[in-house]
Amino acid sequence: MSTNDEILDILGALIAIPSSYPPGDTSAICAHVANRLDKAGYATEIVCKTQPVANVIASMGTGKPSVVFNAHADTIAVADLSDWQTDPFEATVINGLVHGLGAGNCKGSIAVQIWLAEEIARRGGPARGEIIFTFVGDEENLGPNGLAYLRDSGTVRPDVLICGAQTQLQAITEERGVMWVEIIATGTGAHAGEPQNGDNAIDRMVRLINDLTQKLRPILDTKQRGALRSTMNIGIIQGGTNTNAVPGTCRIELDRRLLPEENIEDAFAEIENVIAGTGEPAGTWSVNLLTGTMGFAAPPGAPWIASFHKAIQHVTGRMIRDIAAIGASDARYFADDNIVLMTFGPGHARDGHKANEFVPLIELEKAARIQLAVIEDMMGFGGSFP
Repeated sequence: MSTNDEILDILGALIAIPSSYPPGDTSAICAHVANRLDKAGYATEIVCKTQPVANVIASMGTGKPSVVFNAHADTIAVADLSDWQTDPFEATVINGLVHGLGAGNCKGSIAVQIWLAEEIARRGGPARGEIIFTFVGDEENLGPNGLAYLRDSGTVRPDVLICGAQTQLQAITEERGVMWVEIIATGTGAHAGEPQNGDNAIDRMVRLINDLTQKLRPILDTKQRGALRSTMNIGIIQGGTNTNAVPGTCRIELDRRLLPEENIEDAFAEIENVIAGTGEPAGTWSVNLLTGTMGFAAPPGAPWIASFHKAIQHVTGRMIRDIAAIGASDARYFADDNIVLMTFGPGHARDGHKANEFVPLIELEKAARIQLAVIEDMMGFGGSFP
């Protein structure tokens, strides 16, 4: 069986196991992966902080460096099955593209990493250091029960962390932080027939949004680091209960992406200061931080990054490109640990998180070859382990 066929077989089994968020249940898919890597000779365990979010840890070798591979096992949910041209829970190859829920984000990377783990085992394990494969949940929720838990509990303490992602076969070594902020506007309800008797909270929110857009976005436009840019997006707006009533509350949630050098406290203060300067009466608005994690930038000149670049050029036959991460990976939880961090994997980020998502079959095979070459270069094969 060719490498392509092996990885496709692995991916097909993963896609067939539902692991969508909500509800974020990764127990079945993690049991499947743990069983497979246990048979390959890895010391495996499944750990949970909060059920049913399960996480697999599979290790081989000892000592330094501790190299951790990671990919998240949860996916988005199927919003509307009629939007899918294929069965979302079946790996379907069409014109060289593997379709299925999670094919790109992020079960394609899991399949590659499982193949990589088994190939390393077939070659005798790492000659130097330990290699750990982690497959986690709670990523789609930006939650604390997946890789964040493995880091905070000390379950993994990597010197190098490689997170699977859709990076177009490029090693992304810088990533933006992410912050979610809630803004609530309040007013006074009244009958829509006499709106002058009320204080429309949606009208207030419109004024707040306009000020935020006019004053903050020009500041964000000046914040750039290579291909990375600071951004702000309003993703949720909620207000009112009936068309014939003046709404007493209105709520929005916004997403703010931060450059690696930005911190959450200052970014939140920027938003709060703009809202405070709008002139709306005190007590009619509030700004609340929902969640936030820092971005990261790997140490420049790290040998592991150089090894990836060499392998990428050799396998793809192309020069290294500067790719900006669209999303936020779980690598951000290790931003303050002074380790080598990167995301790497097959596919393009624009092809995930939507109906009929896919990953190119040829990129699965190339991603496997690139990472195998890096491990051979940096760790070698032929270790002897109990």
